[in-house]
Amino acid sequence: MHEDRADPLPVDRGDRDRRAGRLVVEAYSDRADEYAQVLGSMHAVHPADRSLVESWADGVTGTVLDAGCGPGHWTAHLAGRGHPVVGLDSVPRFVELARAAAPDVDFRVGSFETTGLPGDSIGGVLSWYSLVHHAPDRVPGALAEFRRVLVPGGGLLVGFFAGEALEPFDHAVTTAHRWPVAQMADVLERAGFTVVDVQQRIDPGMRPHAAVSAVSR
Repeated sequence: MHEDRADPLPVDRGDRDRRAGRLVVEAYSDRADEYAQVLGSMHAVHPADRSLVESWADGVTGTVLDAGCGPGHWTAHLAGRGHPVVGLDSVPRFVELARAAAPDVDFRVGSFETTGLPGDSIGGVLSWYSLVHHAPDRVPGALAEFRRVLVPGGGLLVGFFAGEALEPFDHAVTTAHRWPVAQMADVLERAGFTVVDVQQRIDPGMRPHAAVSAVSR
């Protein structure tokens, strides 16, 4: 006997992206206090990363947006170095912890795709390992928002896990992706940025790291 079957419903990409975002928020919310205790200080930062980010920020004119600020240690550190900063994270508990640790710093809850910031209002965006949990096809949407809030010629520094292929892996908190450096640079160029510097680092016993510095066109 033939059974009528309805055509499958079309996938709502916006709804899928919102679900994916909620899963990341839930995963980090469950471990936010643990994360802050273990990694939420500059003592946990590799000296090479510290030097790189400080040097990049010193070249930024205007406000720095720390996109995916977590418990806020980078945001507070840059504020302490005299930079006007805004820390943004989609995990409310992270923002609570950040505000408690640095009450004089501007921390906000928001997503990469909807920061709530005015256009052309930010001098530089620091995205330090904060895009790693975005599915690859969601990254351009975040980059479009970064470019919208940046002043023309504003800077972007993206830190990420590097690999020979674009692929997911089991991160300690939730699924993350590693990117070939050339592919990340290409995505940035397609999103309206000009890549100005690429740095890679391989530490024994750790995943390969990379950072790409770019400016908005």
